[in-house]
Amino acid sequence: MMGMPMSLNASKPWYREPWPWILMSGPLIVVFAGIITTWIAYTKGDPLVTEDYYRKGLAAQQTLASSSQADTLGLQASLRLAGEVVTVKLSAMEASFVPPPTVRVTLSHPTRAGLDQVQMLQREGDQYRGHLHLPQSGHWLLLIEDESQGWRLLGKVILPATEVKIGRTTTGTATGTL
Repeated sequence: MMGMPMSLNASKPWYREPWPWILMSGPLIVVFAGIITTWIAYTKGDPLVTEDYYRKGLAAQQTLASSSQADTLGLQASLRLAGEVVTVKLSAMEASFVPPPTVRVTLSHPTRAGLDQVQMLQREGDQYRGHLHLPQSGHWLLLIEDESQGWRLLGKVILPATEVKIGRTTTGTATGTL
């Protein structure tokens, strides 16, 4: 035993070895990431949840009735998008339809409420004209309704687009995209 080197007999304490620290670092990182994730979840609001969800839920029946009224009238809207100018031409299969003096056009992003735009378009002859700041590209929802919200047309738009039709077609099927 006298001939054995001292380094084999004397071992370092565990906290002086690198492997326990390497093995403990993984779970320790996960704990810190969990704490940071919890902090972010509690301090940041969820922009997809509206504050007045109850009132909007109650208004859902009225919204369905407005869409149903547009179907009954056989409404179709042809939109022309040129720069920031939006032109809407309404047509109806029902002869008793009287075009309103103004229509409300809402361009909304499905997930980013801050990008939504609402514009009232004035009637000029047989069409409506107004201005919207159109984004460069993306999927958007387009809503056209009268001021009294008696009817509404809802469709999808994939920008960039120059012409869009939403509502009923001449064959009687509903369309909502380009």
